[in-house]
Formats: sequence, structure tokens, C-alpha cells
Amino acid sequence: MCGIAGYISADSSLKTEQCVRAMLASLVRRGPDSDGLATWPGAALGHRRLAILDLSPAGHQPMLYEDGQTGLVFNGCIYNFQELREELEELGHRFRSRCDTEVLLRGYQEWGVDVLAPKLRGMFAFGIWDHARGVLTLVRDRLGVKPLAYCARGREIAFASTVAALRAAGFGAELDPQAVLEFLEYGYVTDARSIYEGVSKLPPATILEWRDGQISQRQYWTLPEMGESRGVSFEEAVEETERLLVESVRLRLISDVPIGVLLSAGIDSTLVCWAMRELNADIKAFTVRAPNDPSDESAEAARTAAKLGIEHEIVDMPEEHVSLDDLLEAYSEPFACSSALAMLWVSEAVKRRATVLLTGDGGDDVFLGYPFFRNAWWAERLARGLPGFAPAAWSGMRGLFPDSGPARKLRSYLDFATGGLGAHARAHNGLPYFEKRSMFGPRLAGRELAERQIPASLDSARHLLAGVFGFHRRMHFLSEFMPKVDGGTMHYAIEARAPFLDQKLWEFAAALPPRVHFHGGRLKAVLREIVRRHVGPEVAFRKKQGFTVPVESWLASRWGGMLDRLRERTRLEEDGWISKDALAEPLRQVAETHQAPEQLWRLLVLERWLEKDASAARPSEPVGPHQGFETSSNRRS
Repeated sequence: MCGIAGYISADSSLKTEQCVRAMLASLVRRGPDSDGLATWPGAALGHRRLAILDLSPAGHQPMLYEDGQTGLVFNGCIYNFQELREELEELGHRFRSRCDTEVLLRGYQEWGVDVLAPKLRGMFAFGIWDHARGVLTLVRDRLGVKPLAYCARGREIAFASTVAALRAAGFGAELDPQAVLEFLEYGYVTDARSIYEGVSKLPPATILEWRDGQISQRQYWTLPEMGESRGVSFEEAVEETERLLVESVRLRLISDVPIGVLLSAGIDSTLVCWAMRELNADIKAFTVRAPNDPSDESAEAARTAAKLGIEHEIVDMPEEHVSLDDLLEAYSEPFACSSALAMLWVSEAVKRRATVLLTGDGGDDVFLGYPFFRNAWWAERLARGLPGFAPAAWSGMRGLFPDSGPARKLRSYLDFATGGLGAHARAHNGLPYFEKRSMFGPRLAGRELAERQIPASLDSARHLLAGVFGFHRRMHFLSEFMPKVDGGTMHYAIEARAPFLDQKLWEFAAALPPRVHFHGGRLKAVLREIVRRHVGPEVAFRKKQGFTVPVESWLASRWGGMLDRLRERTRLEEDGWISKDALAEPLRQVAETHQAPEQLWRLLVLERWLEKDASAARPSEPVGPHQGFETSSNRRS
């Protein structure tokens, strides 16, 4: 796990090294063990290393091929690199290191990127500069676990692990109002956008090639269609999932540094801990505790750890004197996911004991563990039996149903059954909160999000589960969950590995029919059955709490002082994002109800982020030219 950066100019720019060094300075926390730089005329690659495999200087990056004409920078871990290494050795390659980076470099030289990328099993983002061909190649892993951003303008291109690193080198233009609108809707900027105009994020499972100012992109992997494996029985699904999970955990235990595991009261992290125990791994589990709060699940996690017979440590979240500085530093863009705070706190505690941390991320996403997946399936089944005039009929009756109480759920259910994905995408009180209170300033007034413009469609409703799965994967999974874990753990130089994000598990689980996923009417039925058999029914059927921080209640009590920033003159108002005096009424309601809405938390995070962005130092002037090829590095002793 590392930080990578690069800058290429077809005009042989004089500022290549300066730009890359500026980006590396922004990536120090991702790779505190060493740094490296390689330059060619008009090109430079940079790297900050967090040493996990082959801790010796042989694993240093940028890594160059023997002739010095090809260089590579890589962030992530290739779990099947030993298998690929053996294949390359049979073809005559002789390795100088024991790390996965060299497998990528030699694999590119032997097979080319279009053969190499599909062979990889892991999480990765890497850049390859092929000086002889004048081609820069960027590749991102299948599910988007590792981030990779770039800025292409004219005949130059820069890339880095984070948007903040690009910005530190002067790339990116003004703030994108549509990205700000996305943040206020969801609490994050989606992977399809960047907070800065002119900066893009490479999509998952994508190869990008740049040559002389021209860019081409292509996908190297697609997920199977939902329900494609119609003939698989529930028992077969359980057995194969168990086999794939143990294999996935085994692959993720390769490391030359200590490993830990994050344990909540949920079944996903429980299964990861169980598999590690089955593999006789020497592990320690960590749980974050929210003292005296109903969302706290540390006691249940402790019982699970005791049942599995594994070492366990509980980490308390700070209740008072909390600063948002870590949240702002860890995430390049405004990010208001409340559980990111817990991710940061547990990462800080874990760093004392482990450098690699296994997590249960991904289980809910591919094994359909969220209630909205089952609701979508129920609505889809109803929609398949409705006549064509049903949407119009429901539109005339909808106003008779109240907007609160038990009837609200029924109304939403019928919305989904007649309106499909469009209704699902609009059933979210993000932007409506601000619109009802006329809070938007001139920079946001009148703007719309494409997700809220998806038309209602009975045909969409008849395929709703697949639609919701794809929507969730593009939005919350890719744009919130993946950045939360990567940003939180990398802020403390920890490599997070998620066995449920294994491509083979996703290919198998995504193709299962809904009757298997919801066997017995239960969410995530396949995983629950594995827990029931190997851990116990009390864990398998425990009510899900979620790994989060109760921001809404704490802002109105323990963290109340944070809101004082919004009672003063704000940059939100000065810069035209929020209308003048729009915050007075929401703040008054917090004092009355002792509960802060999540939208106010988002405004607080955005205000602090805008202040930080405005005060950020601008990069210095370019320095003189650099001739020929050179490498440099600084390592900690």
C-alpha cells in the first residue's frame, strides 16, 4: 500500500520533477517508509512506500526494467503474484526482488497490459511509463478498491493516488458546483466526478493509455449479470461461498509485517475472523466502541471473539474535544460519512500493533445484506404482475397515503413497484432538505442531479433488483465505502484488505439468483448459514447495528461546540453555496430537538473543507531543466 504519482508532458516540460515532488509531499502519510523518483526527458514517476512485501531496498519504487526505458509505480497488493512469478520464470525472467511490484513490471514487458490486467487477483492502481513508445498506461482494479485520479490538459497528463496530491501540484481548476451538489445529496463526491473541474477518477476495471496528448480507455472486466447462475441451489451456494471465502482470506495473509482484523458484531467480519482461525493465523481483532450509545456493539463483538477463541482489543472513540482535522486530512474531497471517524480512530489504535488490517467490507454489497435490496426484490415481483396502467392509477391515488407512520412504507413500496429505479433514486432526503428551506445560494440554485432525473418506469420496476444493485455499486459502494476504508487506514499507513472484495467471490455471488440470496426470507442468507454452522445461531441471526458514529445526537450534545462555526460568518455563504442567513433556522431546531440532521453535519464538514482548501499553499514556480535519466530515494533507517 503506497502513494503513487506521475507527470508526463509531450512538450518536454521543464517542471516534471517539481510537479511530482509536490504530489509526493502530499502523499507522505500513505507511504512513510521511503520515497523514490525516476525521470526521463518530459516524464517523471514518483512513489511513497509503505513496505509490506519484501521490506528490503529491492522492493523500492519507481521500479525500472533493465534497460531503464520502462518504469512502474504501484499501489496495492497482487495476491496471486507468486503464481504469476512462477509463470514468468518459466518464460525466462529472473527476479531481483520478492515483491509483487516486479511481477507487474515483468508481466507488462512479457504480455502487455491487456493480457496482464485480467491475470491479476488483488487490489491495485498502477502507472507505467514506456519511454521508448511514449505511452503512459494507468490501470485500476476491478472493484475500485484503490483510488487513482488524473488530470489531462493539452499535451500533458498528471496522475496520483489522491485528488489532493494533484491539487498540491497545481492541477485542477475551480470547484465543480455539480460535485458540491452531489456532496450535499449523499455526503460524498461520486467516483464519476471530482470536487475540482478538470480532475477525473479512473473508473474501476479500466485501462487508460495516453500518448502525445491523446487518451484511450477500455474495460478489461465486467461483472456477470444478476441471476445468471439460475441452477445453483442454496446448499451449493453455501458450500462454494465457504470455499471461496477461505481461499480469499488465505491469499490476503501474505505479508512481511504484522496482521490484524477489524471485528464488529456483524456476520461479515465474524466470517473473516472465523476463516483466519481455520487457517491457524496468528491474529488480533479490534473493535471500536461508542460508550453509552445505543449503536455500540462492542459487547457483542467481544462475545464473538471469545466464542472464536481469538485475541481481542476494544478501542474507545473519543466523546469530547473531537477535531475534524483528521477527517479533512485523510480525505481529499469533502467527505461526511460518519463511520469514517470510527475508521480513523480504530486505524490509529491498530497501527501500534499491526500494519495490515483485514476487514469485512463488501459482504453486504455483493451478498445483498441491505434491506433496500430485499425491498427492491419484493417490489420487482409485484411489478411483474401489474398491468400497464398501474403507474397512472397509483399516481392518482398516491396523495391519499400519509407521509409518515406505517403507511409511508407502503407508499414507498408502491412507488418502487410502479416507478422502478427512478423512484428508488429519489427516495433520499438529501437535496430536498435544502430545497424545502430555500437554502441554496446562487452557485447551486436551479441545478439538478442526473440521478434525481431518472424517469419513473414500470419496465424498470420489473427489473428493479438488478437496477438497484448496479446503482448501489456505482454510488455508495464505489464512492463512499471504498474511499472510507482506503482514506481512513492509509492516513495511518495501514494496508486494509477485504476478503469479500475478491473478484472470484463477486463473480460467483453476483450471478446467484435472488431466491438464493433471500433464502428463507432472510437478508444475506448464504453468509448467515455459514455463520450458523461454524460460529452459532446467536451470531448468525443477530440484528445488524452497523459500524458508525452517532453524529446526529453527538452534534446536539457532546460535540455541540462544533456547530458554533456555522453560527458565525461562513464561507458557505460568502462563496455563494448557501443563501444568507439560511443556517439560522436549522441551528435553532437543533437546540429545540437535541438532534442535528445529517444535512447540517454535511454543511459543517463542507464549511471546514472550504476553509482548508482556501488556505492551502499554492505550488512554487517551476525549476530548471533535467537532462537524461535519474533516480533518487530517501529511506528510513
